[in-house]
Amino acid sequence: MNKTIKFIIFFIAIFAISFFIPNFTKAATPVTDESSLLSAISSVGDGETITLQNNITVTAPIVIQKQVTIDGNGYTITGSSDWTSTSGNQTMFTAQLSAGKLTLKNINLQNGPKYGVQSYDGATVILNNVSITGFKYGGVLANGGNVEVIDLHLGYNGTGANNGIEIAKGASATNNPTLTMNGTLTSDSTENVVRVAENDSLTEFTINNAPDTTNKIVLTDDKVVLTDQYNNIIAETSVPDKVTGNAGDKKVIVTVMVNEEEIKFTANEGTKITADLVKSHIVLEDNEQIDGFYTSADYTTEFNFDDPLNTDTTIYAKISTVEATVPEEPKPEVQEKDETPKTGVKNYLGLAVLVIIFSSVVMISMKKKNIKG
Repeated sequence: MNKTIKFIIFFIAIFAISFFIPNFTKAATPVTDESSLLSAISSVGDGETITLQNNITVTAPIVIQKQVTIDGNGYTITGSSDWTSTSGNQTMFTAQLSAGKLTLKNINLQNGPKYGVQSYDGATVILNNVSITGFKYGGVLANGGNVEVIDLHLGYNGTGANNGIEIAKGASATNNPTLTMNGTLTSDSTENVVRVAENDSLTEFTINNAPDTTNKIVLTDDKVVLTDQYNNIIAETSVPDKVTGNAGDKKVIVTVMVNEEEIKFTANEGTKITADLVKSHIVLEDNEQIDGFYTSADYTTEFNFDDPLNTDTTIYAKISTVEATVPEEPKPEVQEKDETPKTGVKNYLGLAVLVIIFSSVVMISMKKKNIKG
């Protein structure tokens, strides 16, 4: 091997090492306690991942002003009962200002004096396979920042009333909050799963829904509503009068009264719905049927499906019970005696046998007579 080839191979090796070493330094940084968690957050660069290797108890708020992912690896971060106050921020995790982007995944947050996580003034928080429970003010705070839900479960958060995700804007925040649904949102309570705060600073917020999201958060004239994939309403909360919500499509709430039961789903404002669509949301007993849809409980005026829906609408379904019909037992068939003379091959064969036998007897008799004669 000549010197030129050796030099080329050596150069390629040096280049490969210099290329891959930075990528090795991007590897996940494991943490096992509060001290190593804080150290990892301080030392990692933008876009790096911190991976938990143990359950952790934290004693003070954690503020992040960089792009970082914390992979909980299925472990839990718990707020200590000996919580240390730092100014007015008592949230466990805060992504702060436009440089802050915190992705939490595969992690459980529990117990704290205020919120589990917040996005503050232009920062972004992404929640992917996250469970939050036991925080006294609420689970998630979109405080002039952006919150994206990919997979979030909310236990009970709040004191007196549940407060799952709060859309707000602090007095010092300059950005309006945004909430994006891009997957699944479940909650142990249907009260205030998503709530718009009422304060002097919040005047406007935005709701986004990814095209393939399972749960959706939508807006009506005066409510923020959580629905399932079939647009059935899971939870709804009033929006303060002076706050404007922005969303792709404005919705109306359709309430279907089935006997004493309320069934609610959403439809696009200004569109028509069909009787088949309403029926698809109703579950009947085996002996029930729908006799029609009406505008009032006395069933006097039929609902007009040709009119577009511009406001929240109530439809009354008239249900009746159908008598169950018992099928008659089939009567056993009576075999009638066949008195007609038998014909066919079998009958002719029998007759032929008799003729042959008779003929044989006669011939034998005649032969005997001849012998004697």
